[in-house]
Amino acid sequence: MKNLNFLKTLLILGLFAIFSCNEKSSDFNNRKVSFNSDWSFHLNDSLVDKDTIGTSTKWRTLDVPHDWSIEGKFDEKSPAGYGGGSLSGGLGWYKKTFKVAAEDSTKITSITFDGVYRNSEVWVNGHYLGKRPNGYIGFQYEITPYLNYGDKSNEIIVKVDNSKQPNSRWYSGSGIFRNVWIETTDKLHVGQWGTYITTPKVTAEKASVNIETTIQNQYTENKKAVITTTIFKEDKKITSVTQDITINANGNQTLKQSADVENPILWSDEKPELYTAVTEISLDDKIIDRYKTTFGIRDFKFDLNKGFILNGKQVKIKGVCMHHDLGSLGSAINTRAIERQLEILKEMGVNGIRTSHNPPAPELLQLCDKMGFIVMDEAFDMWKQNKTKYDYANDWDKWHKQDLIDQLLRDRNHASIFMWSIGNEIPEQWNETGTEIAKELAAITRQYDKTRPITAGMNPPVNMNIDAVTLQFEKKNVSINPLAGSGVLDLIGYNYAHQTFEHHLKNFPNTPFIATETTSGLQTRGYYDAVSDTIKKWPVSWDKKFVGGNPGNTVSAYDQVQTPWGSTHEATWKVIKKHDFLAGMYVWTGFDYIGEPTPYEWPSVSSYFGIVDLAGFPKDVYYMYQSEWTDKTVLHIFPHWNWKAGQTVDVWAYYNKADEVELFVNGKSVGKRSKKGDDLHVMWRIPFETGTLKAISRKDGKVVLEKEIKTAGNPSQLKLTADRSTIKADKNDLSFVTVDILDANGTIAPNANNEINFSLKGNGKIVGVCSGDPVSHESYKGNKHTALAGKCLVIVQSGDKSGRLELTASANGLKQSTIVITTE
Repeated sequence: MKNLNFLKTLLILGLFAIFSCNEKSSDFNNRKVSFNSDWSFHLNDSLVDKDTIGTSTKWRTLDVPHDWSIEGKFDEKSPAGYGGGSLSGGLGWYKKTFKVAAEDSTKITSITFDGVYRNSEVWVNGHYLGKRPNGYIGFQYEITPYLNYGDKSNEIIVKVDNSKQPNSRWYSGSGIFRNVWIETTDKLHVGQWGTYITTPKVTAEKASVNIETTIQNQYTENKKAVITTTIFKEDKKITSVTQDITINANGNQTLKQSADVENPILWSDEKPELYTAVTEISLDDKIIDRYKTTFGIRDFKFDLNKGFILNGKQVKIKGVCMHHDLGSLGSAINTRAIERQLEILKEMGVNGIRTSHNPPAPELLQLCDKMGFIVMDEAFDMWKQNKTKYDYANDWDKWHKQDLIDQLLRDRNHASIFMWSIGNEIPEQWNETGTEIAKELAAITRQYDKTRPITAGMNPPVNMNIDAVTLQFEKKNVSINPLAGSGVLDLIGYNYAHQTFEHHLKNFPNTPFIATETTSGLQTRGYYDAVSDTIKKWPVSWDKKFVGGNPGNTVSAYDQVQTPWGSTHEATWKVIKKHDFLAGMYVWTGFDYIGEPTPYEWPSVSSYFGIVDLAGFPKDVYYMYQSEWTDKTVLHIFPHWNWKAGQTVDVWAYYNKADEVELFVNGKSVGKRSKKGDDLHVMWRIPFETGTLKAISRKDGKVVLEKEIKTAGNPSQLKLTADRSTIKADKNDLSFVTVDILDANGTIAPNANNEINFSLKGNGKIVGVCSGDPVSHESYKGNKHTALAGKCLVIVQSGDKSGRLELTASANGLKQSTIVITTE
């Protein structure tokens, strides 16, 4: 960094006063306030810039979290490649001016970044604070010695270098893409991530709660203090424990306290009940620090024969893997956007999330705590050996220990986390180097948390020839993956290899099972091949370029296309549901994500793996899972009913709680179908005729549900539907508005792909547009977008004033539509 002093003369872009114990501005900790607003940003986009900034640097004002890559154009020649979403990285700068109240000059001030992708370097008032290469883990710097107090301003500068590409196998995003906080404390305070709460004994009558608290004393003299930890259930005080301590000057001390909770209300995936521990430090009868920790009380184990046991009840983990991007919002984190994803998944019956393949945003874990998800918290996608040229393997030796420790300290109080994953498909898993690294990582993990098992996503745990797997097992000629056989792991994590699942107890008689990653089925929402009962493996091999496919890089939305290493959705679930000892699975993936557009390459730029598309619209297989994973009564028929006269069409039905489904075309029955054996759907092959397709499910001869699909006429009008018509006026809240293209009678036009234009009146802005089309190169940040299969999404973000937002959608030849969203 060169010549930072001249930057002090630049225009002050924003003022920010820091106040201690500002609970209204905090997240889970009343010492923290948001530091997201009024940053200046500059993207180095020429050789003239090189890696510096100067007096002529052009800045624009924005709020973080921010992802600059999502603002760019898709480019076939992007160094990130199609795996990285064909979007560019680069080198960016952020700066912010702020003031600190004079009365805080006797306190400790720190800045916390929840995640910056990647290679961040930070300066405050010209003083260099440090560098963190890993984009996914949070970090904190104390800035007290470098601050000006009172009327004099301060300046923070952040350099973010994501210029060396490729450094990821999927879309990473670029910039300060997670939240930033300022934390102000007394010199005697609970340290960062300073509590550790465990519940070693849990019964219906009583739970023991152990609390370890790390206290930091930054005074120059010893301090005698009183530490009180109070446990609350919502606003009700449950119990409290108090202890006197003496802490040496400039020292740390870990205090151990314990308490009992009578008749505890246990956390589960169905009823995610939470408690709060409030730790207060008092000096001379005055509370000088208050630190809140949310936790859950639950008892669990992974059993060799019974799978996952939660609070004494056998629970099948019905999970999905999730990447960190939020569709058209890119990697810039937004709590409501994550919540919407989880709501859609919960409606499907999902009860588990794998944070593939990195530490997630803290907000995801907070929401999983509140909403009831069984989380596999994953640390690394690679160790010392690279998967892409410039990835984290280059930083491994220097940083992996610190990054893993920080993840464990940050995340270990979350009720939703039930296992740690130390790696995904690590190349070193096949040799002794991998075993030694795994031993080191497992030792670190157990040092900081002994309450959860350790796993890794291995591909696969058993060396096998998939085409001859049955023969191999019959001859007992099966070799074990060195990492799987090392004894390091508490759970054997299977990535794919579903053919071997039923043999797990033979191969690993002492270690329970978890399917860390499964399936890799492929679909484009709304597109259907003519024949649905043939299974296609695209590509033919993971290491061979895909040749062939469908027009427009589409994939049939029938559950009939899989990768060669995976399976259809039905195939793996049939195995998992059959055996008690199979604890559960994490399907690849819950949502489509940007990048890795298997089986295609350019011009495809996003994935086909999701059960839900990039816009958040469910694909048809969503309802197979819903019929299997929930108690909801389900009847879902597809495809659409707009075809050529006489064309043969395969009609599928997913259903439950019924003996049979009868299908009608224009009132005439074309037959009844019932699931046989382990079937998960039924099918009719019938000629198309314009009109109405109707399905009726029956149980014991009585109607359970009826569903209709009608042939649509020409597209005529637009319909807007908001997921929430009232949102908060906080500059962060979002309303996700679905746009349906309808015919004159209100029937969705399933083949419509009109370009839709959007305009917004009021104190808010359009922050994302998307149709879920993996081949679309339209900007996610524009005011127009082309629909896919009659649907499109527009995302509206609130401003900071209460009022009305009027969103209008229009398209050539269609009747426009307006919807009102209230902000308050």
